[in-house]
Amino acid sequence: MTENLEWLLEDLLRKTQGARYALVLSRDGLKLCHTSDLAEDQGTHLAAIAAGVQSLAQAASVHFGAGRGGVRQSMTEFYGGLLFVVEAGEGAHLAVIADADTDIRLIGHNMNELVEQIGEYLTAPPRHPGS
Repeated sequence: MTENLEWLLEDLLRKTQGARYALVLSRDGLKLCHTSDLAEDQGTHLAAIAAGVQSLAQAASVHFGAGRGGVRQSMTEFYGGLLFVVEAGEGAHLAVIADADTDIRLIGHNMNELVEQIGEYLTAPPRHPGS
């Protein structure tokens, strides 16, 4: 299954000009799969960062949102790039790193399209100690 997801992530990069890396992670920051250009240690680091961004956004939504909590997507703009994180199934997220001048609407559209197509497979149930 991971090989199929990796192929779909590679396809996301191919059709999204400016997108550099993509990965699927669990809510708690465990890297599940990633594109081939992303080194293992970079993927682990990116998964932890993306989980942290989503956690902070979740806290903001609880305190300042509609009262239900929940985060559909997050975008962080930094010098030299962009980080996008979207919910991708039960307990899973999809993260993409892109160039700073990338069309953010295209990235958001392509990420959400991918999640709609395969969201049921992008599920990361909670881990249990000792599992």
